[in-house]
Amino acid sequence: MRATHAPAALIMLDFGKKNHSDFGFVAPADDAGIEVVSLKRESRQGLFSEGLKLFRDIFLIVVVFILFGVFFVQPVVVEGTSMLPQLQDGERLLVNKLVYYQIQSVSWGHIERGDIVVFWYPNDPEKSYVKRVIGLPGEMVEVRSGKVLINGVELKEPYLDAEHNRSLPSYPVRKVDEHHYFVMGDNRDNSSDSRYWGLVPEKYIYGKAFFRYWKPQDMGFLEHGEYDASVSVTPQIKNGQPDLR
Repeated sequence: MRATHAPAALIMLDFGKKNHSDFGFVAPADDAGIEVVSLKRESRQGLFSEGLKLFRDIFLIVVVFILFGVFFVQPVVVEGTSMLPQLQDGERLLVNKLVYYQIQSVSWGHIERGDIVVFWYPNDPEKSYVKRVIGLPGEMVEVRSGKVLINGVELKEPYLDAEHNRSLPSYPVRKVDEHHYFVMGDNRDNSSDSRYWGLVPEKYIYGKAFFRYWKPQDMGFLEHGEYDASVSVTPQIKNGQPDLR
């Protein structure tokens, strides 16, 4: 009996050992579909592949930012004090360039009264100015003792500061031509604007400032002028001239 039982036990032990895989060792029997020829070469190929993917991603990001800057948003720097107290000298703004395409279906796609716009100075297109839109095409604009009248109705401008508007000058009535705008700085005592050199052609306006990103303590969206609907009234005509009383 001892001679017959011993071989069976040995066979069982040998069977169990054959199906047992040592932890931590790689053997061809583990998976016939996997074969690593050279760990160093595979590592180099993997690093090269990942490097190409990273370069591709960076390139696409740069292209997207360039296209975004060309067609949609552009940073600008404020120079001067003509827009005090809203804008300070040296501040950085983001400009929405979609207004250049005059998309009427959305407010950010076209120009409205109260917008702070960036445009090429009509008398010297080499320079860019930042001003606020006051008069729209077809309107009659007058400045009387420092107050702006649109079609004979006073324009309430809560964004102005009395400290920067002490001179209170008067200027004659001016009709805003089609595809032109009447612009003014918020610092009326120290602003070169439409009162002196005339209207801004629509095609010269290349953006609407909407966000200040520098200085950090003043970061945020810019204040847009809010006006009473009465400023849009049509002027009455008497003897071929608008009655602006």
